[in-house]
Amino acid sequence: MEEKSISDVIEEYLKQILGNSSQIEISRSAIANHFDVVPSQINYVIKTRFTIQHGYLVQSKRGGGGYIRIERVNLLDDLDVLDTLIQAIGNSISERDAYDVISTLYNEKVISRREGDLMLVALSKQTLAVGNRNAEAQLRARLLVAMLNRLRYES
Repeated sequence: MEEKSISDVIEEYLKQILGNSSQIEISRSAIANHFDVVPSQINYVIKTRFTIQHGYLVQSKRGGGGYIRIERVNLLDDLDVLDTLIQAIGNSISERDAYDVISTLYNEKVISRREGDLMLVALSKQTLAVGNRNAEAQLRARLLVAMLNRLRYES
């Protein structure tokens, strides 16, 4: 049986707290104490696992009464979220991050499995092989943003 990393366990715990709620507010230090890790470990999990590409918006307030708010978002019900996702993609995106975006679109039932598979093929390293990793990442971003814009106007 495969052993889970502490990051996996923390992610699972936060998702369990989130449950069916649209958002949660947590104390970074309280979660760190719960798992006996440094607060930066909690930051790492939130910054890598609770991103707009994964269907989450994160806000934080530092200081004594500080909190971290994690909000699950529905990508096409709120066009501002789609705009934020497009901004997060920017001018360049890795194949892994593009996969995360497409996976979230599929999980949110924005696209079908077949559409997702076609998007993945179009954005793959093999398809975009132009001999320059930066150029491929830029081309991947332009294609993905075009696909997201097309989805926006279809809804």
